[in-house]
Amino acid sequence: MDQKLAEMPTNLRQARKEREGVVVSDKMDKTRVVVVSWNTTHSRYKKVLRRSTRFHAHDEKNESHTGDRVQIVETRPMSKLKRWRISQILEKSA
Repeated sequence: MDQKLAEMPTNLRQARKEREGVVVSDKMDKTRVVVVSWNTTHSRYKKVLRRSTRFHAHDEKNESHTGDRVQIVETRPMSKLKRWRISQILEKSA
């Protein structure tokens, strides 16, 4: 039990999940849809699979647009679907 407490970060902000993805929709006000993709292997057949998840992320100043690479951070629930916010724009689209 003590070992589990030692592994937990003392600052809860360190415990927040972070993801990198691409903005695929900027149609909503202060909300962006971000697709996060990763590769994994099938447990039996060892084929490489491409997986992706769509997150609704909060963008307070409407700075990001479709095609931008962004970093999102887990946050408190802001609406039915929004549990992430955009922490920074890594790369602007052309």
